[in-house]
Amino acid sequence: MPRFTAAAVQFEPTMFEKERNIARLLQLVEEAAAGGADLIVTPEMGTTGYCWFDRDEVSSQVETIPGPTTDRFAAAAKATGAHVVVGMPEVEPTTGLYYNSAVLIGPDGVIGKHRKTHPYISEPKWAAPGDLGHQVFETALGRIALLICMDIHFVETARLVALDGADVICHVSNWLSERTPAPYWISRAFENSCWLIESNRWGLERTVQFSGGSCVIAPDGTIAAVIDSGDGVAYAAIDTDRSRARSVLGEATFAQRRPQLYRELPTGLSGWNPLDFFSLYGHRSPPPGKLSKVAVAQFLPGSDVAGNLSRIAELAAEAAQRGADLVTFPELSVTGLDDPADRAEPVSGHAVTRLMAIASRHNLHLVAGLAEKDGARLYNAAVLVGPEGVVGVYRKIHLDARDRPWAEAGDAWAVYDIPIGRVGLLIGHDALFPEAGRILALRGCDLIACPAAQAGMFSFGHAGSAVKQSFPIPTGADPFHWHHFRARAGENNVVFAFANVVDPDRGFPGMSGVFGPETFTFPRREAIVFEGEGVALAELDTTNLDTPYPTNPIRRKDLVTMRLPQHYVPLAVERGNERAAG
Repeated sequence: MPRFTAAAVQFEPTMFEKERNIARLLQLVEEAAAGGADLIVTPEMGTTGYCWFDRDEVSSQVETIPGPTTDRFAAAAKATGAHVVVGMPEVEPTTGLYYNSAVLIGPDGVIGKHRKTHPYISEPKWAAPGDLGHQVFETALGRIALLICMDIHFVETARLVALDGADVICHVSNWLSERTPAPYWISRAFENSCWLIESNRWGLERTVQFSGGSCVIAPDGTIAAVIDSGDGVAYAAIDTDRSRARSVLGEATFAQRRPQLYRELPTGLSGWNPLDFFSLYGHRSPPPGKLSKVAVAQFLPGSDVAGNLSRIAELAAEAAQRGADLVTFPELSVTGLDDPADRAEPVSGHAVTRLMAIASRHNLHLVAGLAEKDGARLYNAAVLVGPEGVVGVYRKIHLDARDRPWAEAGDAWAVYDIPIGRVGLLIGHDALFPEAGRILALRGCDLIACPAAQAGMFSFGHAGSAVKQSFPIPTGADPFHWHHFRARAGENNVVFAFANVVDPDRGFPGMSGVFGPETFTFPRREAIVFEGEGVALAELDTTNLDTPYPTNPIRRKDLVTMRLPQHYVPLAVERGNERAAG
């Protein structure tokens, strides 16, 4: 399969100086090509700058595609033999509508374009929503998709193009308000096992500080190349075999998707008031808002059920002493990871009875994993218990390599209302599928509790950035800059309680945490177990001011409300993964 060199161009355009911007971008394209790049990606709206007030102001900047600007980049592509992605404001001549667009140009001219489908707050002032969907373009370099900035906040966009076989996602952006490479960029590459070429702008424009950090991200989420601040080019070698494997932490996740259970993805709030939407017809209105504390307990369960239950009791007591209202324990924390089928129990058995006693003693709710026996059937399950008894059981829907020899897959999502709020359950490997968290958010969950036994790398740090950000946006070093399950929380506007096994000798890194509902809130509303066994605790706040529209981010669900479900039908349709997997 094709191997080539990609280049992410970082550039600071200047508004009202279009010719200067284009000339400088052409210089950077020539520099990248001279450096050996075969695919060169430039920033969103790089030809004109970004912060336009309205249609009148941007009207002198828009062009058709193809048009004079694309002709100049096509000449550069022909001269260098490279493929180039250019971000620019486009006018559709048949309608007069404007779009925030990106165009892919090869040595023979324009190959295709993408019109931004998910607008940031600024585009609706002048641009129509993109009407071309999410396309993948066949090229001599492989299958290339284009996304623009805010598009990638939504898990569905990158998933759509990855399912359609994209080897590389070219993401052009004007990203702001956080240290980069941004965690969402990393998670979209990681969960889709896809190369992501990120071209971001830097600098200050109309009081907006852009974050730079242009980079190339590998299919395992590692940063292959990055430039922090200033104009420049980041280069990396691309091997499309890595993306076509569609392997996430060693699992063929695309082959494991279960679209028959994803039918809710093309549904959603469509801009309606979440308080009205989730209470419609008086059916299952969300629990009253409340300030609570949620904990995760990290430990290594063994093969002795009694010993595991004793450790659960100790950690529950510690969490209760610190004020926890709910504690999540790791996957198979009751029955242990090794040969769990040998110790499987029904939910009516001794182990769950003991969990209920622990919950009653401390007046809290527990979520714990166990091998469940239901007649002749065995499941990797999680049980939610409280002082009132068993609230519910969830059976793992997406089985991993450790599960498949002994467990059957579940076939139903689990959502329960308890005093602290609406709780959805996932187990470990489930959370690698962006569809899973999204469905629970669409059901109005405040909290997703995820017992896990997740091995491998799903978090890493950042050395710090030279980009000057406004207070309180951090710029210094951060050992947990990217944590994939923090992204799960923010993209769904939920609190995500991720309780992982810790056993470094067997590849289980721990890194359990309770992650807050907003990615761009600093300091972060979260708590992490940094190493070893222990408990981390953070707030779950679902309170609202007495207003017609929710003021709380969990109940407001901004990113869930802004979804555009008309684009997402392919995610819920049975389809082969032949193209996605190569």
